Amino acid sequence: MPWTIRVRRKFNAAHFLTSYHGKPEPLHGHTWEVEVYIGASELDEGGMGVDFVEVDRELKEILPDYTLLNDIFDFSPSAENVARWIYSRMKEKFPTIQKVVVWETENCGAEFSE
Repeated sequence: MPWTIRVRRKFNAAHFLTSYHGKPEPLHGHTWEVEVYIGASELDEGGMGVDFVEVDRELKEILPDYTLLNDIFDFSPSAENVARWIYSRMKEKFPTIQKVVVWETENCGAEFSE
């Protein structure tokens, strides 16, 4: 697809890592940053592949803002697993999704694509 539409949004959430033995194991929080990449093969009459507003609205709807991720997921809420979960939820509405990148900090993140 010649175009890739990107939308970025932040959310705040806490988590603890299961089956990990190190400094980030106990309960701690992040201001997570999520980037969603959606492909478009053509543009509509307004010159857009996918409306940024629609993508942002859907992303805002599904992001678990101000939650303890361990309480809502039945998996260990690592950045990798959170990226995969967001990808699968966004794919329901945007089938041409290419990838999701989840940042726990400005230096550490994970990317998921199929």
